[in-house]
Amino acid sequence: MDKMNLEVIRQDTPGCSDKIFLNSAGSSLMPKPVVEATIKFLYEEQELGGYAAAVENSGLISQFYEEVAKLINTRSSNIAFVGSSTDGYAKALSSISFKEGDCIITTNDDYISNQIAFISLQKRYHIEIIRVANLPDHELDLEDFENLIKKHHPKLIAVTHIPTNSGLIQNIERVGRLCKQYDVLYLVDACQSVGQIVVDVEKIHCDFLTATGRKFMRGPRGTGFLYVSDKALNQKMYPLFLDSIGARWTAFDDYQLNDTAKRFELFERPYAALLGFAEALRYANTIGMNQIEHYNRTLADTLRINLQNNGFRILDKGNRLSSIVTFCQADGKVEKIHKILSDHKVFFKENRREDALIDFTSKNVDHAIRLSPHYFNTIEEIEKVSQLLENINL
Repeated sequence: MDKMNLEVIRQDTPGCSDKIFLNSAGSSLMPKPVVEATIKFLYEEQELGGYAAAVENSGLISQFYEEVAKLINTRSSNIAFVGSSTDGYAKALSSISFKEGDCIITTNDDYISNQIAFISLQKRYHIEIIRVANLPDHELDLEDFENLIKKHHPKLIAVTHIPTNSGLIQNIERVGRLCKQYDVLYLVDACQSVGQIVVDVEKIHCDFLTATGRKFMRGPRGTGFLYVSDKALNQKMYPLFLDSIGARWTAFDDYQLNDTAKRFELFERPYAALLGFAEALRYANTIGMNQIEHYNRTLADTLRINLQNNGFRILDKGNRLSSIVTFCQADGKVEKIHKILSDHKVFFKENRREDALIDFTSKNVDHAIRLSPHYFNTIEEIEKVSQLLENINL
């Protein structure tokens, strides 16, 4: 495949032939090679059984770790396969020994599942949750961030790179510098950024980073990865529950940790899905994340400008915006948008206030339409959607 041959990419994506698919932030369309790799392994399991099929494909399985490492600029030993971004996030959180009085600093724009996890920890361990302030342009107030670190000495700083409910790209690199300067554990949720834009863990300086397969990576559901830094591995951090992959049973009452990030894995994994995810990673790496990011920005920028010109209220705020476009009608409602998009086979997502309680409350909206174009979409599709919606606010 040529680096960014849109014709070939769309031929590899049969799901885009009969609809305009703009929900890659939810669960994207898999390319044919991803589906083929998944099905091929299932047939081998049918013939050989799961154990023998895994042994036969051990080389391909190891390529999963290599492809992730290539994607985010690290080594394969720093990668664990997980069932989802949230699965990896929970395992990372469980590796931290929270106690009463500890503090987590996070943001107003962290993902709903992460916010709920923090509240769960608060209820169980009586820790404190502190959310950093936003500047008037909705960017993180990094001065406030540093002051909070100095004042509270947090056990963990946790930031979602791109929230699911808006196009904001949070400044995780600058936060990472603060975490490195003050030696604070740093957890990044990259489930909406991996596969959409360039993500480089060396520049982020994070201790943990989670991602999913089903969104912009275009992999199967039930897949994801967890990045674990050398610092976290060397400090013997490990999830609350280990099994025979995470550790070796060395004595009746003792075990020895796996030296690599695989200590965060479990023995039982869906190898068919893992191999499909490996193919999705290879697919993106072959095209190149720089090219994917550049094209996605063109699609999203065009869509936002068109919607704004048509009188819609754009809900995305920040200096750097992603390929997640959220908006509502001029009157704050979404029903007319919902009907037109549904009637014309445009795939989208409707977000509710409960999905982003802090953000949507501050924006005074109850619902938003989310469109998330990806690199298999065309400018012509963006223009068609814009035309379908152009008279709603008249």
